[in-house]
Amino acid sequence: MNTAVTTDPKTAPMVEIEHLSFRYPGASSDTLRNVDLRIEHGDFVAVVGGNGSGKTTLCKTFNGLVPHYWSGEFAGTVRVDGVDTWESSVAALSHRVGYVYQDFQNQLVRPTVRDEVAFGPINFGQEDHRLRTAAALDMLGIEHLAERFVWQLSGGQAHRAALASVLALRPGLLVVDEPVAELDPASAHEVYESLRRLNRDHGITVVVIEHHAEFIAQYATSVVLMSTGAPVWHLPTHEALARAGELAEHGIPAPQIVEATRRIGVSGTPRSVDEAAALVSAAATRQTVAAPAAAPLTAATTAASRVVAEARAVSHGYRTVGGGLQPVIRRLDLRLHEGERVALIGGNGSGKTTLMKLLAGIQVPREGDVLLDGDSTRSHRAHRLAERAAYLYQQPERMFLKASVREDVELFPRGRGVADVDELVDRILARVRLSPFADRDGRTLSGGQQRRATLAIGLAMRPSLILLDEPTASLDVASRDDVIAMLAELSESIACAVVATHDMHLVAEWATRVIALEEGVVVADTTPRTLFADRSVLSRARLVPPQVTQLGAALGMEPLPLTVDEFAARFDAPAAEAAA
Repeated sequence: MNTAVTTDPKTAPMVEIEHLSFRYPGASSDTLRNVDLRIEHGDFVAVVGGNGSGKTTLCKTFNGLVPHYWSGEFAGTVRVDGVDTWESSVAALSHRVGYVYQDFQNQLVRPTVRDEVAFGPINFGQEDHRLRTAAALDMLGIEHLAERFVWQLSGGQAHRAALASVLALRPGLLVVDEPVAELDPASAHEVYESLRRLNRDHGITVVVIEHHAEFIAQYATSVVLMSTGAPVWHLPTHEALARAGELAEHGIPAPQIVEATRRIGVSGTPRSVDEAAALVSAAATRQTVAAPAAAPLTAATTAASRVVAEARAVSHGYRTVGGGLQPVIRRLDLRLHEGERVALIGGNGSGKTTLMKLLAGIQVPREGDVLLDGDSTRSHRAHRLAERAAYLYQQPERMFLKASVREDVELFPRGRGVADVDELVDRILARVRLSPFADRDGRTLSGGQQRRATLAIGLAMRPSLILLDEPTASLDVASRDDVIAMLAELSESIACAVVATHDMHLVAEWATRVIALEEGVVVADTTPRTLFADRSVLSRARLVPPQVTQLGAALGMEPLPLTVDEFAARFDAPAAEAAA
């Protein structure tokens, strides 16, 4: 295996793993298989690979969760800053290794941000806990949030609070699992900028588990590619990106800017949009005149279509600890039509999930009315409305109630006395490519398989409206593309689909209509191409367009490209053909 950095052998690395194998109890094969890995002090490492490749289990060996908490068959050696993790404890290792989990919200256990950050030092009896707390808040730039209740924080603020809470113990190694999985695009970049400052200014070694190649290219200094429980290689980032084909085979396609420049015959491996624009400009590649893009369906072009769901002057909010009402949706009017593919976007806390639950009838608005096929959700119980609107949760495991995927899919139609349930379930499982896993517990499936299973549960309800909350979060790119393709196919059986998402690739490639929310108010109702050209809305809704769209804007392209294919088609055919 290749290593990213060569150092003085007398200097102990931050992480040194030799011949590590691990198998969870009851598993038929090893999750980690004869791993050898070395991470140097001060590195910024991205651990990449497909869902189920062993990335998270590997990183949990760094802080001793494997094998001290997640027990199993453990062989080999893991040393962190010279300490053997087998001979240490999770508590002792927490001073050396800070770990921010993918579900970071569950790490916040104290009422206020200051209490949360101080919890570790106080718990360990450190007399300088006040100094440590102040320093950690300062390192993340969140001193102004110190007295804020943790439940009042946006996703990006909560993530930085979780980071500060582990930094208060002054670890030399920081592990962050899927830093951007639940964040709006602007917050995602803010979190990565925080990680870069910690690495650059404070010398903290950073390890991220990541699926998004654009963040890897911009921030990481080296990359570990995992496959079937072992590293394939560990290389400097520029060398890793040069192996675009190999990364793609493992579910990590090249960043859009790398693929876009390659497609038009421009050499080089850009790590930012500015670098890509400079390469294209220097190559003097001639842009041809593009044919006008076909206009997608919008509310205007579908005005004559059946109204599947409607919100009339809807307002909704939740009671605060002090007894006041915190508004989330404010006097919102909206119509969803048959044939639309709607992306619901906006920053963390903008009201997307609440609006989805109102449209599904799971919640009833405090003011106004929601209509499904003309009937008010106030006049029907939520479980009866599931035949008209199906809401699929962001966390797939919440949809799994039975011992197998088949039982979960058949639960609703069998309970409704639908004829030929077995035939219906077989047809749906085949459609989502889960027939071989029909008898597996849904909670044991990979991330991509779980998303497909929840789609199957929704399809079995046979609703007119399907609402999906962050269906591509935490998926590798191959699984994400699978979900996008399946969503595109739903038009055959679903009248209207609505997806709440931070994934701008999904917006660009799938949506025909985009609704942007800010503090419970619609600030834009438009098409993806028009949205990405509106800097004001992008700023207000905390959005960052796909890289290829940013590259198109930097090069002055009109209309803006939404995909790499669109970008490449705008240049001389001979150059694009030569690069293909």
